[in-house]
Amino acid sequence: MQRARTEQDLHPIHVVIVEDDPCFSDALSKVVREAPDMRLAGMASTRADGLAMLQGPPADVLLVDLGLPDGSGIDIIRAAAQQWPSCSIMVSTNFGDEMHVMQSIEAGAAGYLLKDSSPAKTVDEIRSLASGGSPISPLIARQVLERFRQGVSGSSTATSAQAAPAGSESTPLSAREKEVLDLITKGFTAHEIAKLMQLSHFTVRTFVRRIYTKLKVTSKAEAIYEARTQGILAD
Repeated sequence: MQRARTEQDLHPIHVVIVEDDPCFSDALSKVVREAPDMRLAGMASTRADGLAMLQGPPADVLLVDLGLPDGSGIDIIRAAAQQWPSCSIMVSTNFGDEMHVMQSIEAGAAGYLLKDSSPAKTVDEIRSLASGGSPISPLIARQVLERFRQGVSGSSTATSAQAAPAGSESTPLSAREKEVLDLITKGFTAHEIAKLMQLSHFTVRTFVRRIYTKLKVTSKAEAIYEARTQGILAD
């Protein structure tokens, strides 16, 4: 006896992923494949391949990273908004600064997630996006609200003009980032920190990348030195 076809079978959410981090990409594609109401319609790891995929049949949801090895994911968002007008676009990135957020939204993104969410949580946000929602990480939502609170113009020109000088200044670490950095200073590994903070190791890696970006360093030793120099960590 054949099982009756459900709405999930008839109208699954077709998802395309543009992500250059192989670990995050593998984990995300795995949970999308396992979701009963989703179909993985395509994957790319570069800007060029992402743009090439837009020549094919449109997906329902495009999940795109911004920091791609050959350019910005914002170019893919802008092109997808033109070539796949019915597709809902969501950013999944480590960039949480105002310039990237506003440029992505202006290009056509309807959702913006930092990579501090687990892949399983991201799947829930994909469902929300496909249902007409606009998932936004709490940190990003706070930035957007603050922007409106300050009455700042929403034009991209103004955004860039304001964001550029801000990027040249040191950005304070969040409480969670300080906590991660403090544990790094004490010699804990990423997996040990994940266990202590009850986070996934993906999330811990995301915190580490954001710490490096904010402190403008490329190693743990440099991060510890810079944090102590700036008074973020005690000597």
